[in-house]
Amino acid sequence: MKYTSTLPFSALIALSLIAILVNFKLIPPGSEMLEIMKSSFDDGLYLLIFLIILLESIIYVGFYFPGQFFAVVIVVGTNPSAKDIFLLTLSMVFAATIGSTINYMLGKHAKHKENSDKSPTKISRLLLAMIHINSLAFFMFTQGANRKPMRIVALAGLFNLPYYLLLIAGTAVLSEQVMAMAENTYFLFTVILVWLTISLYFDFKKHYKIQST
Repeated sequence: MKYTSTLPFSALIALSLIAILVNFKLIPPGSEMLEIMKSSFDDGLYLLIFLIILLESIIYVGFYFPGQFFAVVIVVGTNPSAKDIFLLTLSMVFAATIGSTINYMLGKHAKHKENSDKSPTKISRLLLAMIHINSLAFFMFTQGANRKPMRIVALAGLFNLPYYLLLIAGTAVLSEQVMAMAENTYFLFTVILVWLTISLYFDFKKHYKIQST
């Protein structure tokens, strides 16, 4: 991307548009849509979990569906055995990995090949992006746009296995209200605004440096 702030600015617009449409009841809340999906998949828990995580893992689409928290609450609510938790976690990891692949390919086709960057991505940046499934979506889009090696997608899938196991355990131990904060619209707005502010700082710094030379 020419400007670092392009993605956070577009994310802010997308989240604002979704919030406005939901607020004026032009579209139902994402959680309501997920409840409808849940009632339609009473006998297909693995498929339901897969679809929920896949929807939230795709760039921009994830702002509408609070899928990650919703999926974990479903898993905990079914009182699963250790084997069930592991298999459900695999479903979540598989879905998130497919979502990362989609985001990477979208980014790859959004930028010309001459602007590629083949240098490996730092693991610390990947781990930071994995704080939330939406931040991971934008991270993977950027990786694709910069033509980074696609192995970063597989690496994220590997890290997602312990991540989702911990997320399930955390929801089981902590209250749902605490875990739901990560899916709160106001929380997402705050995170995006911080991201946008930092990005604008780097853009202005880069522009000032170019002007000075």
